[in-house]
Amino acid sequence: MNGVQIELGPVQETLLIPLLGRAEETRSNRGLINDPKAIEIVDSLDYDFSKWKGIPSLTGASIRTRMFDDAVKEFLSRSPQATVIEIGAGLNTRYERLDNGHAHWLEIDLPDAMALRKKFFDDTERRVQLSASVMDSEWLDRVAELPGPYCFVAEAVLIYLYEPEVRKALKPIGERFPGSWLITDTTSTQMVENQHKHDAMKKMRQESWFRWNCDDPNSLSDWGWELEKSQTFMDASPAIRASMPMSYRLLNAFFPWIVRRMTAGYHINQFRAVTHSAQ
Repeated sequence: MNGVQIELGPVQETLLIPLLGRAEETRSNRGLINDPKAIEIVDSLDYDFSKWKGIPSLTGASIRTRMFDDAVKEFLSRSPQATVIEIGAGLNTRYERLDNGHAHWLEIDLPDAMALRKKFFDDTERRVQLSASVMDSEWLDRVAELPGPYCFVAEAVLIYLYEPEVRKALKPIGERFPGSWLITDTTSTQMVENQHKHDAMKKMRQESWFRWNCDDPNSLSDWGWELEKSQTFMDASPAIRASMPMSYRLLNAFFPWIVRRMTAGYHINQFRAVTHSAQ
């Protein structure tokens, strides 16, 4: 196989799962995701994707992305000239899918992931890519140079950190940018402890597995983030549900309690930074 070489750390390698999911969904032409750039990247990489071919989590990753997209769309509908900050941007294409021609976008990721990203994406007047760790607060200076309000998006990123690391990452953001939005996902203790059964994660080294177990997203209020909305896949919009594979739609229609049990441990959350954050 000849193509773009991949040199990623264990956790960073997981960015290839949603990339493949978007490519496969685009090829299926169901309407869940339209991401020709994902197909281009998958076809360009020197990587064996066969271990994930056909697993249900590929569709799940695309459902997740659509639900994140809906939340970002809501933010941009309120503040069309604001700034969206993609934390752990990986090879995501949210800018390509959602940019309204007015908003600013700041995409950050670790050096190895950003080096790969820059092989496929270029900076523009309103789009900046930055090599940085969410654990280091220096990158917040770059955010402050961009117009507010701010929407911080962390899709399948913080769940790979330990809880003290998540707190260290989020508290400075909320304290510096009160009123900003945070859209991120959380995983329950049960989900974290059963990764050996997860169809995608069980094929990865344990160094790549989820670490942050958060059974109650409201607990982030202790860090200055007030929960405004929390959804499972059962709460996906009618448009998303209509674009799911037939097997998903039948399961939702006739066995909703099974789907509810399967998805109960995973939440997509919208938070607002409050000024009285705990010290």
